[in-house]
Amino acid sequence: MTSPLRPAITLLVLMTLITGVAYPLVVTAVAQVAFPSQAGGSLVRDSSGQVRGSRLIAQGFDGPNWFHSRPSAGAFATVASSASNYGPGNPALAERIGKDSAAEQLTGQGAVPMALVTTSGSGLDPHLPPAAVDYQVARVASARQLPQDTVRGLVAAHTETSLIGPPVVNVLALNMALDSLPKNLSKN
Repeated sequence: MTSPLRPAITLLVLMTLITGVAYPLVVTAVAQVAFPSQAGGSLVRDSSGQVRGSRLIAQGFDGPNWFHSRPSAGAFATVASSASNYGPGNPALAERIGKDSAAEQLTGQGAVPMALVTTSGSGLDPHLPPAAVDYQVARVASARQLPQDTVRGLVAAHTETSLIGPPVVNVLALNMALDSLPKNLSKN
């Protein structure tokens, strides 16, 4: 009589090789061939070929001459991606939103859009609604000494629509396009 242990160990090794080695290698190979950009992380490069980020992961932008992303509970670190988990009744959430609203408030622009003061579920959402981006147009145009119509045209060109869901703007792509504008444009 043969031991029942041998077939069990053989099956464990075989299934480990199939599901833990062969399957991931095949899926990776197919992804690299069929979707090379996405499989490589959807990296965004500047005109010199330098990697500036990923279309899938938000980045923090500071200063008046950049469009700002949503806040991130994990400081835009992919390892620490998470929501703040503050409930609506938590005073810490109200305090953080109040502080962020004050920092983003622009004179004569009305209330700060919620997308600029609330985090996404992962803390890494690279998109903003067009209204949140439009709120920032006057500040960015003024800081860069550009006509607001030029900046609004850039926002419109970077507004993405899909069959499902509302239109969104990828903040990294918009800021890179903004930075690549000719330097001789000036306010009229």
